[in-house]
Amino acid sequence: MTDPTQGPRETAELAAHRLTLLGTAHVSEASANEVTEMIRSGEYDAVAIELCASRHQSLVSPNAMAKMDLFQVLKQGKAGMVAASLALGAFQQRVAEQSGVEPGAEMRAAVKGAERAGVPLYLIDREIGTTLKRIYQNVPWYKRAGLISGLLGSVLSRQKVSSEEIEKLKEGDVLESTFAEFAEQSQSLYEPLIAERDRYMALKLVETLPDGGSQRVLVVVGAGHLKGMTEHLRELDTAPIAPDTARQERQALETTAPKSRWWKALPWVIVALVLTGFAIGFSRDAGFGWSLVAEWVLINGTLSALGAAVALAHPLTILAAFVAAPLTSLNPTIGVGFVTAGAELYLRRPTVGDFSKLRRDVGHWRGWWRNRVARTLLVFLLSTLGSAVATWVAGLRIAGQLFG
Repeated sequence: MTDPTQGPRETAELAAHRLTLLGTAHVSEASANEVTEMIRSGEYDAVAIELCASRHQSLVSPNAMAKMDLFQVLKQGKAGMVAASLALGAFQQRVAEQSGVEPGAEMRAAVKGAERAGVPLYLIDREIGTTLKRIYQNVPWYKRAGLISGLLGSVLSRQKVSSEEIEKLKEGDVLESTFAEFAEQSQSLYEPLIAERDRYMALKLVETLPDGGSQRVLVVVGAGHLKGMTEHLRELDTAPIAPDTARQERQALETTAPKSRWWKALPWVIVALVLTGFAIGFSRDAGFGWSLVAEWVLINGTLSALGAAVALAHPLTILAAFVAAPLTSLNPTIGVGFVTAGAELYLRRPTVGDFSKLRRDVGHWRGWWRNRVARTLLVFLLSTLGSAVATWVAGLRIAGQLFG
């Protein structure tokens, strides 16, 4: 008779290593207890877990956020990625509050168990930022707005997650479950979210496991990865590849497609068209030309300032959005979000407490406006969104007046 408290398991051989793959639920106390007991049994020489370096750091050092350089995050264009990661964490936190189990409890148990047992711990998952980028790139452009709004919905929703739904997490990956709550484009999501990571983690094991050591390895992964990983590992055992070859294939799964030349050129094309429109307007009549410029300034400034206001930015930040947006829209090298977020950071510098409470605060939608770090990210994103919408609205209006 099957033990109802025991998660699904598979075994695989890989060179001299015998791997026991344990499928877990990411919000299950039973899974966490099972991981602890398996490591405590002394049957394993090493433990491998479905975590990347950044998620491992977040797990073992919850206060690491306090060391984040928010200005560098903005400068490097990572504000959207950080906000998306926080949104995913907000959904998982909601599940945790309703289930009474912190997200990643079984991974935390694996980390602590390996440390207590004195055995090596291997991090085998792909960086979450890379996975999110590949998900975004794999979704057709016309569905990306739905993906982003779905992430926003996962933050704002307070719908109770039933115990049956929580148990269903045993059948899928935690990221997949997060997206599945709101995403309809499952085919676009499956490849980068599940299939690629199955292969990635199998290759990482080939690359990582030492020759002649760690012969009995416990591999702790979400149950949704169990089947795919086992198939890949058995294939790699039947047709072995060298660690260098595994590394090259794994690195290929870490790449993200560069922007096309057309996409890079598009902002400059828009600027050229707008400036040409101004020139045509002034050539017809100076008053007409100035009316086009005024319309551009008012629409850009107003919508960007509105975005900042929705984020509850400081009044001077809202003013900065109004002044900067008409100019930054004509200069693709700098975005209005960088200006507004910089102003917000100067006027309302986040405290150590804001950073340390960030993950907890964003678990509730009000926390995004209450926490100064999260609010700065909102200021950046919403003022940028307002300016982007305004550029198209104003550009179309100018074109309509010139050629309508």
